[in-house]
Amino acid sequence: MNMKWARCALLLALFACGRETRPQVLAAPPVPPAAPPASTGTAQPPEAGTFQDFSPQALSASVGKVSRVRLAHVKDVSSIEGIRDNQLMGYGIVVGLQGTGDSTQTIFPLQTLVSALERMGVNLQSSPLLSTMRTQNMAAVFISATLPPFARPGNKIDVTVSSAGDARSLQGGLLLMTPLYGPDGQIYAEAQGPLVIGGYAVALNGSSKQYNFPTTGRVPSGGIVERAVPLELNQMHSFSLLLRDADFHTAETMAQSINKSMARNLAHAVDSRRIALAVAPGEDAAALLARVQEVEVQVYPRAKVVVNERTGTVVIGGDVRLQPVSILHGGLAINVVTEYQVSQPNEFGQGTTEVVPQTTIQAQDKAANRIELKQGATVDDLVQDMQQIGASARDIISILQAMKAAGAIEAELEVL
Repeated sequence: MNMKWARCALLLALFACGRETRPQVLAAPPVPPAAPPASTGTAQPPEAGTFQDFSPQALSASVGKVSRVRLAHVKDVSSIEGIRDNQLMGYGIVVGLQGTGDSTQTIFPLQTLVSALERMGVNLQSSPLLSTMRTQNMAAVFISATLPPFARPGNKIDVTVSSAGDARSLQGGLLLMTPLYGPDGQIYAEAQGPLVIGGYAVALNGSSKQYNFPTTGRVPSGGIVERAVPLELNQMHSFSLLLRDADFHTAETMAQSINKSMARNLAHAVDSRRIALAVAPGEDAAALLARVQEVEVQVYPRAKVVVNERTGTVVIGGDVRLQPVSILHGGLAINVVTEYQVSQPNEFGQGTTEVVPQTTIQAQDKAANRIELKQGATVDDLVQDMQQIGASARDIISILQAMKAAGAIEAELEVL
């Protein structure tokens, strides 16, 4: 009996020990719901357990709501009124050609050579050799160049040389010193130097081969500026920024961005293209323009599609949208073949041999292909669908013009 009680006491002791050593999991007290955070104007992170839809449909819907906006510097989308390039032009001769210059039927190089020699003291007006001079080693040319703003005397510029006569090639030629004139008739630069030609022309025994255009070349750094265009920034009390693409929204946004960056009101939009800048008395105009041109501004590009019917080229902006539309496009192919057959009379007949044309006309009307575009489709989607059915670039151009006439394209269509 005592043994039974001893065993029971031992079991009870072991059971009590197990309950004390086993880890206990205590339930946390309920947490009262927190008050909603005050609105601070910033996006709050999603709460734990909140379902977020990352499906392609949801993502595409969110992307479709993004406005067509990009950031650009002021200097990238505008120019300063009055600070621009100036075009220069001159007329001269190129010498040193290997028989590829102007022929005797062209009188320009001979007269130019006589005038150049007279300036150096050589008079050929009364010489009997004037009528026998050959000009195959020279060519009359026009010289053009661009004078950049703030160019000073002594700066070098590139010049372009183009043949004015019937010269075959200017390869290996040397441009003699030629004055370059501005629109006001004043000399602003002098040009001289050997030509760099991006092509060649070879002819022998009636056969010829030509690569690119050997009648046009360049003289790198061949022009020296002799006169500067008068322009003093510090004497100007105001400037105007000219947008490359006129837009009222962009003009107003640019003015606000400049004022915010400069911490003062110095810019205002005059119209859809011009933004006026006021310069304070004694302020460094160059430093002001340098800071203004580095300001970032939101640009709203216009949706545009450019097509060239002559070359079959289509250039599409990425933001061009289409309205829901159904397109049926077929093709009619007409093939006209003319074969010439000889009709001969009988052996003892009185007729004559004649050539008789036999014309065959075949017309093939292709089945129309159908394309359906849904809301939010782009021109890129249309072009891909058209390419899948085998449409050519000219077919795509015709369809784009028809869709524009129907009001299905939300963009400007420019035909070159």
